Amino acid sequence: MSETQNPLPNGAAQPGQPTGPLVMNLQYTKDLSFEVPGAPEIFTQLREQPRIDLSLDVQARALQEGGNVFEVALQIRADAQAQIDGTSQPAFIAELVYCGIFTLNVEPQMVEPLLLVECPRLLFPFARNILADVTRDGGFPPVLLSPIDFVALWQSRRGAQTAAAAPVANA
Repeated sequence: MSETQNPLPNGAAQPGQPTGPLVMNLQYTKDLSFEVPGAPEIFTQLREQPRIDLSLDVQARALQEGGNVFEVALQIRADAQAQIDGTSQPAFIAELVYCGIFTLNVEPQMVEPLLLVECPRLLFPFARNILADVTRDGGFPPVLLSPIDFVALWQSRRGAQTAAAAPVANA
């Protein structure tokens, strides 16, 4: 039997002890909205699966200036359009902002990829389930998101920022 005692709950590290490079402290639903603009008529007129347009974004911010604790927000929007009598009508709009509070114990050059790739990768399965549940509970087939390549999303965002910051040559 060990003589070591850990008075902190859940085996948390003692103050001053090193922790992992990435610690998820908390996760939560910051904002959730589900609208069915054409209810209840849409349910009697809908004859086929609505077309769903998805948008996804990741935002991160430090909770204290110069600190190592960050809020990462995974923003997902699903706009469903249904063809009814030859016209496109909104079936539903679902918006979710799912967040996590993370502590990073890494070198400064590793902060951005961890915040914009690894943290959203940890949050995604939970956000995916919430979106599927809310659309199903709203009377529609559940929206099942495919896995997201957060590395590609981060790289395309960095490429767009680099292009926007590049000086324009005079002709």
